[in-house]
Amino acid sequence: MKKLLGILTAVFLTISLVPVVSACHFKKSETAIQVHSQAKTQDGKKADAIILATMNDNMPKGNVLWVGTFQIVWNEVIDNLIHHPIEFIGGTTITAKNLNKREFNKTDISEDSYYTKYGIVSPDLKKEIEKGIKEKFNETSDILGAFDFTYNPMKMFFYAMLKKDFKFLEPFDKLSDGVFGSVNSEKIKYFGIDSNSEGKLYKNVSVLFYNSGDDYAVKLNTKTNDRVVLYRTDDDKKFNEYFEDIKAKDKAFSERKYFGHYDRLKVPDISLYLMTSFKDVEGKNIKNSDFKIDQTIETIDFKMDNEGVKLKSEAAMMMKATAMPGPRPQIRYFYFDKDFVLFLIEDGRDVPYYAMRITDVASLNKTGKK
Repeated sequence: MKKLLGILTAVFLTISLVPVVSACHFKKSETAIQVHSQAKTQDGKKADAIILATMNDNMPKGNVLWVGTFQIVWNEVIDNLIHHPIEFIGGTTITAKNLNKREFNKTDISEDSYYTKYGIVSPDLKKEIEKGIKEKFNETSDILGAFDFTYNPMKMFFYAMLKKDFKFLEPFDKLSDGVFGSVNSEKIKYFGIDSNSEGKLYKNVSVLFYNSGDDYAVKLNTKTNDRVVLYRTDDDKKFNEYFEDIKAKDKAFSERKYFGHYDRLKVPDISLYLMTSFKDVEGKNIKNSDFKIDQTIETIDFKMDNEGVKLKSEAAMMMKATAMPGPRPQIRYFYFDKDFVLFLIEDGRDVPYYAMRITDVASLNKTGKK
């Protein structure tokens, strides 16, 4: 239940939210205002959705999604370039602070589900990435063309792709089309289990809890180690808080944990392609470094139907040096071949227990014990 829960839960939990969003969302916090950029479709049109950078970000209204791909890129920048949390000169944004918490890491997903690469910007780096995702996933990139890969030793490029493709234990039944919520009257496709479904479909579903007609959750089982968690709620919380609620309610629920003859399931088909940029971390100089974040992109390509789930996500970050490389640092020679002082001190102590000033090593050595 561990591998993809964080990623998929974020997608599924949001489907019950009202799909109304404005161009930008602002939500106050105690320290600053977090800006969420509206997602766009593949043809560049504004979409009724917001993609968050982390599961700890403030939750705007409407459809909201999160995937761990950009977090992987952020972590790679810290681990391989900056070597400390990314803070900005002039003030660190809430998004950056949340990303620095690193609540998702590539160790939280199987190695065969992601690809990462970074290096100095050049045409060869682009070719390496294209070759890498082709060999690992048989995929092509939707975002590399949005970046300039002309050789530039002043720029670093960080890239990640996350991919999942799995089937349910048995294909669910296709149910009658119907509307979703009360805002949009357009009919959509549904799958699930009704009174006419065969009993073999019951094993597809594990009940986590059923507290009321508006508070319940199930887990959909698959042929791989991936699980799909669906949580029905009207609560207005962050993604990580939703997930903590699921775990707590699952633990507290002691009634029927199995899905049986008197249970029903109805889940909408979902097919989306969205992309976004995290504008509130772009164009800002990073403290204690010679870099700033020049450009960011993240995409989510997600499909779910009665047979299973397909997820493909890309993220990338272009880093730009803020100063031309200077002269090589002067070589420093720490040669203690003239007068010097020596202390001995225990670790954690404030006062040494031994001290020497040395002006003539040869004469001191003559006093040594024979």
